[in-house]
Amino acid sequence: MSGAISDLSARMILDSRGNPTVEVDCYVDGVLRGRAAVPSGASTGSYEAVELRDGGSDWAGKGVTSAVAHVNGEIHDVLVGMEVSDQEGIDTALVALDGTPNKGRLGANAMLGASMACLRASSSGPLWAHIASGGSSSLPVPQMNILNGGAHAASNVDIQEFMIVPHGFDGFQEALRAGVETYHALRSVLKEEGLLGGVGDEGGFAPDLPRNEDGLPSSSEPLSEPDMLPESRFRLHSTALRRSSATGTVSHRRQGAIWLAVG
Repeated sequence: MSGAISDLSARMILDSRGNPTVEVDCYVDGVLRGRAAVPSGASTGSYEAVELRDGGSDWAGKGVTSAVAHVNGEIHDVLVGMEVSDQEGIDTALVALDGTPNKGRLGANAMLGASMACLRASSSGPLWAHIASGGSSSLPVPQMNILNGGAHAASNVDIQEFMIVPHGFDGFQEALRAGVETYHALRSVLKEEGLLGGVGDEGGFAPDLPRNEDGLPSSSEPLSEPDMLPESRFRLHSTALRRSSATGTVSHRRQGAIWLAVG
């Protein structure tokens, strides 16, 4: 869909964790065509683009008043009048307007909200199809988040995500079914072991475990059931505090445990 951006309007909303974030509306030729809400992570690295927060006491310092003001001010003034289908031009203009290597002046949350709203406004169908631009597409093998730790849970486990990857099925639906059944089977295992507690930010179980590596036996026990996962694999999202790139290992804060990076 083509046309000139006629207005951008931002506001503060609450994300799935109950934290403030930025939502942006994009109008094309006077009609609302795209709306986007900006996600945010619980664990962020020092080299990531800067998410602009207000600080202070309101909203526990997580307010986004400044980021919203940037969208409604500087970003609005630069993007209004541009062709909405020129995504590269829009993003280039945003980066130039910010003028910092880490998007710290305008805030990555302000810039991303505006960029995504424009992208949605230029799409006449599902966003994934618009991004693919007519190319072939296929559903990927799902990665199922079944145990949470680190910044995603209140447990004592350092590893942020233990995931299963259900390989060996004929289609996505069967792989999804096996992953869901494994998730519920794991709940029964944790309950029997007296480890069933709460859940993490992304829906995985969050038990306290004696050691980080105990998450793998707990995760693998349900997989022993016949036909559960023909070619099961594990994936770890470690978000390490210290990383050794030379050895490909990850060092965590607790017990001095060294984990092989799992790709």
